[in-house]
Amino acid sequence: MAHELPPLDYPYNALEPHIDEATMKLHHDMHHAAYVAGLNNAEAKLAQAREAKDFSLVKHWERELAFHGAGHFLHCIFWKNMSPNGGGKPQGSLLEQIRRDFGDYESFTAQFKAAATAVEGSGWALLVKNSMTGKLEILTSEKHQNLSQWVVAPLLVLDVWEHAYYLKYQNRRAAYVEAFFNVINWTDVQQRFDNAA
Repeated sequence: MAHELPPLDYPYNALEPHIDEATMKLHHDMHHAAYVAGLNNAEAKLAQAREAKDFSLVKHWERELAFHGAGHFLHCIFWKNMSPNGGGKPQGSLLEQIRRDFGDYESFTAQFKAAATAVEGSGWALLVKNSMTGKLEILTSEKHQNLSQWVVAPLLVLDVWEHAYYLKYQNRRAAYVEAFFNVINWTDVQQRFDNAA
């Protein structure tokens, strides 16, 4: 079954003034759609290779699968991690875990913002739950297909590739990261936290 571009749960302009409509249209309809198309293409090419028993390009298509798959799946989380009614603080067990693992909510936000701002080139900042330790961690990924830990469940992801903010914020990534905290859908993050192994 082919992967499809999921619709947004809100209109393109719903996150304004923090994230503008033009960026949302470009980001969702062009960039995310390209990941979906690339993922479907890579899966089709690998199926053809298996059928033909010709694996001469397997390295290339597996790289394409990892790149486009990571881009697609992280964006699916990213859109749900935001809401027009977002912002504020998490509640309940997620907030308790944040306090245990980071000291307090303010320390978590300071570290997350610093990590997102410092990612070299394009990339992501992620709040994850480590399934081996049960702890929350903040990771960054310059190349989303090369995440450094395989035993984590992404809970909150922030796309800091330039296409996510350049129309409104130009080269002011830190301002975009700050604005993101006004649209975080903590209900979605809490659900991911509750469902993480």
